[in-house]
Amino acid sequence: MSTVLYYIIPFIVVLGVLIFFHEFGHFLIAKLCNVKVLKFSLGFGPKVIGKKMGETEYVISAFPLGGFVKMLGEENDEQIIPEDSHRSFSKQPVLTRIAIAAAGPMFNFLLAFILFSGIFLISGYPIMIAEVGQVRPDSPADKSGILKGDIIEYIDGKKINKWGDIKKFIEKSLNKDLNMEIIRGDKRISTMVSPKEEIVKNIFGEEIKSALIGIVASGNIKELKLGPLRALKESGKKTWEITALTVLTVVKLFQGVIPLKTLGGPIMIGQLTGEIAKQNLSYLLPFMAVISINLAILNLLPVPVLDGGLILLFLIEIVIRKPLSIKKREMAQKIGLFLLILLMAIVFYNDLVRIITK
Repeated sequence: MSTVLYYIIPFIVVLGVLIFFHEFGHFLIAKLCNVKVLKFSLGFGPKVIGKKMGETEYVISAFPLGGFVKMLGEENDEQIIPEDSHRSFSKQPVLTRIAIAAAGPMFNFLLAFILFSGIFLISGYPIMIAEVGQVRPDSPADKSGILKGDIIEYIDGKKINKWGDIKKFIEKSLNKDLNMEIIRGDKRISTMVSPKEEIVKNIFGEEIKSALIGIVASGNIKELKLGPLRALKESGKKTWEITALTVLTVVKLFQGVIPLKTLGGPIMIGQLTGEIAKQNLSYLLPFMAVISINLAILNLLPVPVLDGGLILLFLIEIVIRKPLSIKKREMAQKIGLFLLILLMAIVFYNDLVRIITK
């Protein structure tokens, strides 16, 4: 029972919310564009429960690892009665079809933004305070008299609000003397420190040159209380930061910097979801936001059968001023399906290896 409670149920809830938002994006824009939606399904495979309301059948299916919105005119050989022809997806202007295809990923970005906004408004915005946790011997900071526990309040007269502010100053100030004002207990101390260039590894394991002074953060966090407008602003920034980092990660994967064995699939997500739920259910919300962004970017990859692949085909249609032939579209879909199955095989294999070697 504990396994079901802490792993399977949170996983299904998280995945269900992400899939619902994604498919609701397609559904809503299709409806707004007067495209006939035949079916809205959470999950694949055999129908578990379903109900037809109006012209659309709403379904929950057996396998919860996805979902779909079936619109009139999506399939090449579909028979369409003349009076419904204007509501067929394939008969819509190409920009309308792009909007419907892009709506799913966009709603995943929107979900992340909403989740972050709620978290920041209710719980506050977490920042790492500018407290020194460690000073490397013989480093510029050590030679300047900076000690563990010091709180850096100003650099060259500019207020330091969080640890990230220190990094920004230092990275721009190679071999330049910086005036730091430090709080040490009940004392205020001023010191000069000059960053030096060193070779370090970034988050992807690449060796890069960086200006450093030889200090490490204490890791202490405090929550800033935000008003509604500030919460929206910070959630927008956070959504953008995670999006940019995720896109960069995808680029590094294609460059071979990040090995394929680091990829994880549904099993790993389920494990992480369960572990987070066991610690604190409230931690699931930021985790869900991050996964939602990942899902959006995955679906925007230019692979046929994914939303990004459809958008690519529609853009090609704009360039050549006519739809691709049915034969070419079917070939693209077969290639896309093969790549998607290959990706799923890789992530499932990686997940199983992690379980076996754990």
